[in-house]
Amino acid sequence: MRLDEIDHKIIALLVENGRESFATLAVRIGLSTAATKRRVDRLRHDGAIRRFTAEIDPAALGWTIEAFVELYCEGRVPPDRMREMVRAIPEVVDAYTVTGESDGIVVVRASDASHFEAVLGVIRNYPGVRRTRSAIVLSHL
Repeated sequence: MRLDEIDHKIIALLVENGRESFATLAVRIGLSTAATKRRVDRLRHDGAIRRFTAEIDPAALGWTIEAFVELYCEGRVPPDRMREMVRAIPEVVDAYTVTGESDGIVVVRASDASHFEAVLGVIRNYPGVRRTRSAIVLSHL
């Protein structure tokens, strides 16, 4: 997939505001509305733009705790099994396989410490998870 300068501008503007109209995008990048729509459609079709989503303030949902949880698995747990686990836990908002000592890292959101502790219990009891190590976020820099 080859992206030109205009494609990069479109992507940057959509990252800023995924609900920007084609007309407004067109004015900002210097193309017609129809040409801009065709570009966005192509970027979506080719996979450069995977989806449009809303960024929600977790605190507005009452989820004030954010934590990074490292997963240490027994033996070789394939990424598909780890993906299956994290999909089943709504409080897991992001997940990664990583290099280093741990096998994976998940980002957990919870309403309070007891909610986080309950989620951590679910993660720890998942088949194949040997242990976890957590760090609760104090602030975003």
